[in-house]
Amino acid sequence: MSAMDSLQGKVALVTGAAKRVGRVLALSLAKTGANVAITYWNSESEAQKTVAELEAFDVEAIAVRCNVRDPKSVEDAVAEVFDRFHRLDLLINNAGSFETATLEQISVEQWDAMFETNTRGPFLMAKAAHPHLKAARGRIINLGSLGGLHPWPTHGHYCTSKAALHMLTQVMSKAFAPEISVNCVAPGMIVNGEVSAAYKHFAQKTPMQKNGCPEDVAAAVMFFATGPHFITGQLVSVDGGLGL
Repeated sequence: MSAMDSLQGKVALVTGAAKRVGRVLALSLAKTGANVAITYWNSESEAQKTVAELEAFDVEAIAVRCNVRDPKSVEDAVAEVFDRFHRLDLLINNAGSFETATLEQISVEQWDAMFETNTRGPFLMAKAAHPHLKAARGRIINLGSLGGLHPWPTHGHYCTSKAALHMLTQVMSKAFAPEISVNCVAPGMIVNGEVSAAYKHFAQKTPMQKNGCPEDVAAAVMFFATGPHFITGQLVSVDGGLGL
């Protein structure tokens, strides 16, 4: 077997992939021959459009409505994917929540909602997918954040939830070994389309003198998806050096 595994005929599940970065991740997988299932919550029209784009690569694709905060919804979604494809090789926990709020203004409800999406959601997805991934000697890739590595005072609940996801990645990598590899990609400032003055400010602070794009994140995800299965428990920042 080569150092880079082929995804031809394999099945990937990408959460929150109707649009933005998740959509690009799903398309990158389809381009390499993977059949792709995506989940969405409130973006059905975008999800169906993305499915059509995926199918254009001559692979099978479906969109499944799933609330990653709801254990039953997660279990049903994973079951639907397995019933359709009869296997699951790759889980990408992309669905996430982002919100700006000063620490003293964050309500308990806001705090809990952030963790339910960003930390508990990936845990629930991995738990439901575990038997299928174990059977396939599959992989899990979590989408963390530069905010999980650096304290942003106006995003306390977000940063803490992503830091917890980074630790969850390491815990899962040991708990699910040797059958399943588990890694994490932590994007920095990622923009798509028009760049505002605020984004230009971040680009100036970044050693690479630009912000990232969804394709940069997808390239890192694809490395973990196709690279050596032996690599596990690792976190790669995709931030142009912003976190240094």
